Amino acid sequence: MTVILSSRRGTGALLLLAACVAAPLSFPAVAAGQTTTTAVRAPSVTVATVGTATVTETALVTGTLVARDEVLVAAEVDGLAIVEILAEEGDRVAEGQVLARLSRDTIEALLAQNAAQIERAAAAIQQSRTQITEAQATRAQAEAAFARTRTLQDRGNASTELLEQREASARIAAARAASAEQALRLAEADKVLAEAQRRELMVRERRTEIRAPAAGVVSRRTARVGALAAMGGDPLFRIIRDGVVELEADVPEVTLARLRIGQEATVRPAGTATDLGARVRLISPEVSRTTRQGRVRLSIEAGGAVPVGSFARATVVTGRREGPTIPLSAVLYRSGQEQGTASVQVVKDGVVETRRVTVGLKADGRAEIRDGLTPGETVVAVAGSFVRNGDRVTPVPVATTASAR
Repeated sequence: MTVILSSRRGTGALLLLAACVAAPLSFPAVAAGQTTTTAVRAPSVTVATVGTATVTETALVTGTLVARDEVLVAAEVDGLAIVEILAEEGDRVAEGQVLARLSRDTIEALLAQNAAQIERAAAAIQQSRTQITEAQATRAQAEAAFARTRTLQDRGNASTELLEQREASARIAAARAASAEQALRLAEADKVLAEAQRRELMVRERRTEIRAPAAGVVSRRTARVGALAAMGGDPLFRIIRDGVVELEADVPEVTLARLRIGQEATVRPAGTATDLGARVRLISPEVSRTTRQGRVRLSIEAGGAVPVGSFARATVVTGRREGPTIPLSAVLYRSGQEQGTASVQVVKDGVVETRRVTVGLKADGRAEIRDGLTPGETVVAVAGSFVRNGDRVTPVPVATTASAR
């Protein structure tokens, strides 16, 4: 094709247009049965399949290790020096075991003095009984003489003066007999008092051996050889009864509402990598108005030797159930919904269906669905709030998405 351009601008434009019209047009080849219109593809969404699993919900609490029952062992006598110590911190002791001994010299001297007092009282009792026998015989003789003199005086054979003398002798003899009986009672009382004092001294002597009032583990010893024991001072020993240690923790009131007595737990003391079995033993019925926290105690199972006073953290199992589960990211919460009620986006045949569900336990990034879903159904796992009921989507399983990344 030959194009002739004129010197004039208008004539050249017309000749160029005519050349373009006259030239044949070429298009890409289209295969048979192929349409020239491109179909609109539905947006891709990440989906997950509803599965069945056991969901274990836990609560984390932190606190201090304390003894469940701490037994204080103090001296029960004053002013005696400690001469021997038989237990150290960390020792496991039995009930009644001797922990320390006090000096017994003073008490032994008092016991010897008391023994002499008891012997003296016994001798006084024997002497008083002899005096009573003698006084009673004298009294009987004097009364008989007074009776005879009164008979003779009635017959006129005795004077009034003699009668009065015999009457006075009888009264003196009766008074001496009564005095002897009183002396016996006094001697018997002295003996009873001395025996009571001996029992007291023997109790003090036994208390010179400081014994453990209960079995357990000695957590602290303040007793020192040579120190004077005092009843009102610091305890000489502290014992963890039966060696039972607990975790005492203050937890927020929201967490406190999920705890129940008897729930299983694991306790890990600071600086260790070992988990100790435990259970919730006590839940305080009161929450602090200032901190909004309540106190709980977790009893550590036997065999867990841990230092009292150290920091520890515990994981309490607040719930465990088996049922349908989905990722937490698939659960949608909207304003106005009841507690525990939410919604999920179910994908069926490429179409989204918004469905109300009841959420149960939550743990490890998954949520238990107690009502609204059945195992095997497909839900939108991520960004479900960007699709609506009735939208058409292209489901992409979570595993495929992860491998594509």
